[in-house]
Amino acid sequence: MTDQARWKATVYVGGLSPMVNAENLAAAFLPFGEIADISLPKPDSPNSTEPHRGFGYVEFEDAEDVKDAIDNMDQSELFGKVIKVSAAKPPKNVNEGLGSKTALWEQEGWLAEHAVSEEDKLAAEGTRSAAEDRPDDPMQGLEGLDVAGPKPE
Repeated sequence: MTDQARWKATVYVGGLSPMVNAENLAAAFLPFGEIADISLPKPDSPNSTEPHRGFGYVEFEDAEDVKDAIDNMDQSELFGKVIKVSAAKPPKNVNEGLGSKTALWEQEGWLAEHAVSEEDKLAAEGTRSAAEDRPDDPMQGLEGLDVAGPKPE
């Protein structure tokens, strides 16, 4: 299964109680389809006493099981806490978008989205050169004004 297909068959489960483990989560989501994998990310700090970060991912064998799991488990109670269940989103690439160490205009996604064809470049240069050829006359449009000041009544 490709990574994209795996993410389509995965649900995000948030608001988990610290008492929840992979077996409990599997038992809660088993009625909605065959489960391929369960992931409960560990806390970032190594000396934390928490077993997980309060959320997890349940990957189903079939992507169509995701809808049933979301419809039935979102806003339900598990170990005394209301959980949030939604379709999982693939993780962002650390080298893409804002916050990466690579300049935005050097990233592949930005280049593909903002690429300018040679034809457009030539058209833009043509309009620029035509505008530069005519001199700007600051007195243009003032021909009918021969008296300064307010108009007499």
